[in-house]
Amino acid sequence: MHKEFLIKQKGIITLAKHLGLISFLLIILFPIMAIISISLNPTGGIGSSVIPDNISLNNWRYILGIPYEDPISGEIIESSFPILRWLLNSIKISFITAFLMLLLSTTSAYALSRFRFRARETSLLVLMVIQMFPNIMAMIAFYFMLDFLGQIIPGIGTDTHGGLILVYLGGTPFNIWLIKGYFDTIPKSIEDSAILDGCTRFQVFMKIILPLSTPILTVVGLLTFINTFSDFILPSVLLKSQDNLTFAVGIQIFISDAFSSRWGQFAAACLLGAIPISAIFYSVHKYIVSGLSLGGVKG
Repeated sequence: MHKEFLIKQKGIITLAKHLGLISFLLIILFPIMAIISISLNPTGGIGSSVIPDNISLNNWRYILGIPYEDPISGEIIESSFPILRWLLNSIKISFITAFLMLLLSTTSAYALSRFRFRARETSLLVLMVIQMFPNIMAMIAFYFMLDFLGQIIPGIGTDTHGGLILVYLGGTPFNIWLIKGYFDTIPKSIEDSAILDGCTRFQVFMKIILPLSTPILTVVGLLTFINTFSDFILPSVLLKSQDNLTFAVGIQIFISDAFSSRWGQFAAACLLGAIPISAIFYSVHKYIVSGLSLGGVKG
């Protein structure tokens, strides 16, 4: 009798857990479904029903720059905003920044983790101090620095993607500390054995250290991509011409003034902007937990 009671109690607890998880999932999915509904609503308004009465892809055609005929007036409507170009700009800047960030961070972190030199402790202290100050504090300095460099090397001046990427690389110190903490957890005996077998230090770094560090490198690359893709302040200050704008800055301009009530097109643009990050996150999600938990074991 007691055994049957325990089985029933366990079943009730399991059912309650599942109901709680389903409720939590519905709370998360409801805003997403609402945005999808608004993006498919031909009126572009916010209705009380999650599923619109009429479904239309005109909002998506407008966002993607595909001309379409207005169902009411019959005129051909085409977007005057290069929204797809803004998205591609953000993807390009975020990808290049993440790649260069990983390149600089891994090499610097390996040197600080494995080599002993006179300025090592001082370098670690300087990196710690630098990462305490956000980029927004040096906004004016960044602008004048790029304005000066642009006169010498036009590709890294103001209103250029190269200049914006250069500024983003200033966030390297934090990632150096994160990756160094992970490198410290890798036993040095593995490298010593490889060197005894004839490997050079570079081969050890490329063929042993980097493959073993895939989780933390994935986390750093993903976080760098997301932070760069979502940033608004730096691109809004450093980029001016419409074709060079990033997605975050371009969408802010798109939704302002006369477009402030066009929620359907804005919802479609938001969903379009979420696709790259969602795709990357889904492809590397298995490394997220292990990378974040092991990266801060040692410092």
